[in-house]
Amino acid sequence: MGWRANCLVMPSAALALLTFTGMASAGPMDELVATAKAEAKLTVIALPRDWCGYGVIIDGFKAKYGLTINELLPDAGSAKVIDTIRKARNATDPQTPDVIDVGLSFASSAKRDGLLQPYKVATWAAIPDAAKDADGYWYGGYYGTIAFEVNADIVTKMPTDWADLASRDYRNAVGLAGDLASNQAIQSVFAAGLSAANGGVDHAADQGMKLFADLNRKGNFVPIVGNSDSLVDGRTPILIRWDYLALGDRERLRGKTRIEIVRPKTGVVAGVYAQAISAFAPHPNAARLWIEYLYSDEAQLAFLNGHCHPIRVADLMRSGKVPAGLGGTLAQFRGSGTEADPLFPTLEQQEKATEIITKGWEGVVGAKIQCPDGSPSGIPMVFNESAVGLCAIPQ
Repeated sequence: MGWRANCLVMPSAALALLTFTGMASAGPMDELVATAKAEAKLTVIALPRDWCGYGVIIDGFKAKYGLTINELLPDAGSAKVIDTIRKARNATDPQTPDVIDVGLSFASSAKRDGLLQPYKVATWAAIPDAAKDADGYWYGGYYGTIAFEVNADIVTKMPTDWADLASRDYRNAVGLAGDLASNQAIQSVFAAGLSAANGGVDHAADQGMKLFADLNRKGNFVPIVGNSDSLVDGRTPILIRWDYLALGDRERLRGKTRIEIVRPKTGVVAGVYAQAISAFAPHPNAARLWIEYLYSDEAQLAFLNGHCHPIRVADLMRSGKVPAGLGGTLAQFRGSGTEADPLFPTLEQQEKATEIITKGWEGVVGAKIQCPDGSPSGIPMVFNESAVGLCAIPQ
């Protein structure tokens, strides 16, 4: 069974520095800072500044340590990230990422393919076992749940569950925030299927594609890579996406567009995003310092302020480190009127769902997802740069 949000019991943070045989380990911070500063630079990839508060985190890291950060392809999806590190094995290439942030299943496959290097942060013990690789090759930093983001200026009757999306009220209205190379879209289809399968995880991917096939036949599904622009202008007034992105849109568009955020009654799926260091990192010490920063109190609270659920939230709450002003943000993740606790799919369940959906989408659903401008996205089954017209894809 998946790891559920109401079962998050984390051990106390490991404040002592840990040593692990045969791998890089968290060393004295002053030495790590010195070696990172000597490298002077860090290259990140696929970190939109409005995603989970990453803009604040990036700027905070630069201000604290004085390193230059090269921000590659901020809107790339997880598959594109993995493809980039697979190809970028030249340490002198400025397009070689040092660190990555991808869906859990993508991190696992990257480890198997030898694309990552191990490292365990000082707060390693405060990361739940289900959200990290035992050998330190990847670790989940934050999570959210799949929700419906609705333009309430256009849609007056709110959908409350996945089956509602098939209503005539939602013709030409429902979009996915990403194509099938993105973890976000795959988890959305999985969540829809989990609802249709009444919690049957093994059949969720197949059932999810059947639901989207029905939406496509009825003319409700809009096969474009949806985003806040398509939400506002009415091309996808119902957008299926991570709740923290929807919450960010609601704040940003307050006074311009009325946005309602609906967590479905069933099929509530939470997704962990994993961080890791590339095996070919040109700046390995800067990469380790970045990872230390992401799992520090400062950055974990920045994730929370960016509407994401930080992986160390239980540890932070237990130690009284969550400021009173962020209490309302935490409340957004506690049930929120849903009838079901979120399911955290296991790594094996995610990998199985990814394979089923990416291979079966075109045959079952019969809709090729396009870029917002109408050009082909190269999805569902093409994950490399040979695809013509690849558009920016959220994770």
